[in-house]
Amino acid sequence: MTRSMNDKLMTLAGRLLVAAILIFVLLPTIVVFISSFSSTSVLFFPPKGWSLRWFERAVSYDDFRHGFWSGLIVTAWASSLAVIVGAALAIAIERYSFPCKQVLEGILLSPLFIPHFTIGLGLLMLVSQLNLGRGYPLVIFCHVVLVLPFVLRSVYVSLKNLEQRIELAAASLGASPLRVVMTITVPLILPGLFGGWLFAAILSFNEFTASLFITTQATQTLPVAMYNYVREFADPTLAALSVIYITVTATMLIIANKFLGLGKVLNVEARH
Repeated sequence: MTRSMNDKLMTLAGRLLVAAILIFVLLPTIVVFISSFSSTSVLFFPPKGWSLRWFERAVSYDDFRHGFWSGLIVTAWASSLAVIVGAALAIAIERYSFPCKQVLEGILLSPLFIPHFTIGLGLLMLVSQLNLGRGYPLVIFCHVVLVLPFVLRSVYVSLKNLEQRIELAAASLGASPLRVVMTITVPLILPGLFGGWLFAAILSFNEFTASLFITTQATQTLPVAMYNYVREFADPTLAALSVIYITVTATMLIIANKFLGLGKVLNVEARH
């Protein structure tokens, strides 16, 4: 009886601790959410009055709108290219043996532990030395480099869960390696590909540190535009934009989980 009571107390204490941590983590978001409805021109908490004018300014401010569309362009290209390149590299590394395979894998995964500002600054120095322009190709290339490790890991999981005997059976029936990949491997790892694309798109659209060094006024993404705005203004516009940001992202994830199932998309469902 005593042991059972202790187990219940430990379970309750664990749940309370998790709840306290979640409240602590969400507290800044709650403060920003409430402050976004302030009627004053200075960010103030709690608000002295209530207004929606900062939401109107957030969606009508030219730099934010331009940064949003620039971010969509970069995200669409970077995530799609990262999936294509990452899937090809993941299949090659997982299924074949060749010299320096571990070195190549280490290089591809290096953005996971190299600070992003180092990559952005290095690319800025490189294009300056080569007298290259800082247009969309540079920003897209940088984002591909940064999100590629996440695509690789997502495809790795799919390949690990794939029954390799199916590929061997197709090869034994005369299918070429390319045909095996295109007709067997790729269709069966589609959840991992979509999961990698989803991760890449989210990370690319929110990337700030490296983008700050390589973007210009014409190619700046939304996070960079938000940073430039906060250097000049101190009104609740950024709070309103952050609320929109959070709401849209949460809605997209809820819809993806409802109709696609994030466990299936990210290939993390338990196998039975």
